[in-house]
Amino acid sequence: MTLLDTATWQGMLYSDGWVQAAGGTRAVLSPASREEIGRIGVANADDVARACGRAAEAQRAWAATSYLERAAVLRRAGQLFAQHAAGIGDWLVREAGSIPPKAGVETDTAAQECYEAAALASRPLGEILASAQPRLSLARRLPVGVVGVIAPFNFPLVLAIRSVAPALALGNAVVLKPDARTAVSGGVSIARVFEEAGLPAGLLHVLPGAADAGEALVADPHVRVVSFTGSTAAGRRVGEAAARHLKRAHLELGGNSALIVLDDADLGLAVSAGAWGSFLHQGQICMTTGRHLVHESLARRYVEQLAEKADQLPVGDPAKEQVALGPIIDERQRDKIHTLVTASVEAGARLAAGGRYDGLFYRPTVLADVAPDSPAYAQEVFGPVAPVLSFSDLDEAATLAGQTEYGLSLGILSRDVTKAMALAERIPSGIVHINDQTVGDEAVAPFGGVRASGTGSRFGGAAANIEAFTETQWLTVQGHVTRYPF
Repeated sequence: MTLLDTATWQGMLYSDGWVQAAGGTRAVLSPASREEIGRIGVANADDVARACGRAAEAQRAWAATSYLERAAVLRRAGQLFAQHAAGIGDWLVREAGSIPPKAGVETDTAAQECYEAAALASRPLGEILASAQPRLSLARRLPVGVVGVIAPFNFPLVLAIRSVAPALALGNAVVLKPDARTAVSGGVSIARVFEEAGLPAGLLHVLPGAADAGEALVADPHVRVVSFTGSTAAGRRVGEAAARHLKRAHLELGGNSALIVLDDADLGLAVSAGAWGSFLHQGQICMTTGRHLVHESLARRYVEQLAEKADQLPVGDPAKEQVALGPIIDERQRDKIHTLVTASVEAGARLAAGGRYDGLFYRPTVLADVAPDSPAYAQEVFGPVAPVLSFSDLDEAATLAGQTEYGLSLGILSRDVTKAMALAERIPSGIVHINDQTVGDEAVAPFGGVRASGTGSRFGGAAANIEAFTETQWLTVQGHVTRYPF
């Protein structure tokens, strides 16, 4: 029996064991073939309430457990992600439309997130403060209690485990709501790994569901912190709901990231970076290169070479053939992509490559002669579309790059690293990569955006994770009771 054998979880939720979902079941579909490859339980508000109550009960004992035991569970989880990478990766290919190398990145990162979280369990969780009184004064970090995690479809495993693992390591319980379209690779796999790793019962609940389940999770009084990754529109609703209940929400949202190619950049390497940044996983990544800003001396050749590369990239079912791009997640997302591309062409952009689809397979697309208000340039496309706009000098590059509501990631390509770093200081962005494209993440690095890309409440890396998933308590200790005037 494999870790993800359907006999274990078919039509079920993971909530203190595998249980029937009050919300019924739904088919797990392959976006490439549209075939049913499994069934998963669908949580409703009642399921969420039960899970959150049970999580709160189990969390108290877990928080009191030795850090050695918590670290051991996280290390075993990391080992299991590595041991079962092939099986989990197969689900990422079939369920999420990932090409195998991208699936491998997810399973490798999941293991690394668990290893880093294991080390987090023994980190110092406080500091000694100065005090004007004759006493010991401490600021110490305590688990928040129950953490609600809402994760999307595009990198379903990574974008769930990067909150689940550190939250558990720091003594919290977790209720995870994965996107129902990728509930196996982004939910069941995590449940099965921690089940096998020996995580005590009640500490992790995996509840795929619709918007009502997410709303119930944010509103539940047991949940003190919500970690949400998804669209800016959905993130605004989550943030508003969390604020009404006076709880913290860490929001990692959309982006329309720029890749700036300066006049001294190597053209061939720039084209390769631009193609990877825009076309990896069909452009369905929050950090995707959504805007290519290229110096006017290179722009024409950049478009020609990028379009040539796009035309050569194979698109198809990654479960059946070796391809560079797999399917778009569903028809709704495909139609949004095509609408933005078509509207841009109608507004005057030139279609240099792509712009067509077969089923859910959308060709990598290059748009030239775009204007700052071209729909596929000005909006987040979340598809394999590379709009190219030229600039004349650094001032114009900085202005164009900053003309967006988002601020997630930025790439700058130049032989002059000092110049590139100075340019980066002028452009609001939570992440900057010099001489690389815009897509990149590591378990040891704080991750988050500014503006409409997120609240700036980052996770990733020890300091950011401690900030995200613990509360600060001021504690004083003195040897005798103070005598007061009355």
